[in-house]
Amino acid sequence: MKKRLLIALVAGLTFTACTEPGSSLSPQATYQAPSQAKMAAFTPVMTKVALSTREDPKYNRMALNTPEEKEWFKMLMYRLWDRQITRSQFIAEGVSRYPTHRYEFNFIANGFQKHS
Repeated sequence: MKKRLLIALVAGLTFTACTEPGSSLSPQATYQAPSQAKMAAFTPVMTKVALSTREDPKYNRMALNTPEEKEWFKMLMYRLWDRQITRSQFIAEGVSRYPTHRYEFNFIANGFQKHS
């Protein structure tokens, strides 16, 4: 009986964690799109962070070649800047898509801490 209860409890927690709004499996569920005013405030900060990457010889550019990839990255940075996600979530989501760029995601997260 205890074993079945434990299995049901674990299964329930797993289901809740996977379907919770804002989890990595449903990232758009609770994120708010930027208003024009917020985007106007975000853009100069994003530009400063982007320009700072040129000063670091260890920073390797990510292959953001399509409009979709660029938009994904911009919105990921926006969600970090707007505190919709934590620094750890930003890095984890970035590395899940670009696994060889952990240094770069850390660098960008640090840049937003400096410039925000």
